[in-house]
Amino acid sequence: MTTVNAQITDAVTQTNVQVVADAPAMSLGSVYQSMAHSTGILFENAVAAQQQQNTLTQAAANQGVMQIYSLDTTATAGASEKIGQVGTADNLSGLMTVLNAFSNP
Repeated sequence: MTTVNAQITDAVTQTNVQVVADAPAMSLGSVYQSMAHSTGILFENAVAAQQQQNTLTQAAANQGVMQIYSLDTTATAGASEKIGQVGTADNLSGLMTVLNAFSNP
């Protein structure tokens, strides 16, 4: 049987102790890095959702404006006259208020 020099066994022992001592710090570093990455992805998803919501809002506003501009003024005037003749002056005045609001920016 061959004996091993005491300096070699001491070096190996100290290396093993250092590896065991560094393990908690390395694992916490890995956890913190994973948390930072996950937080970054979370913010990226939040920004993407806000951008999509803004696009939907603009599309809805555009559809509303297109519907307002597509109203036939002649048909609206004829309907207003019919409403006025039926005797519901409140509806006519309400409609005229709305129409005046659209024609006076």
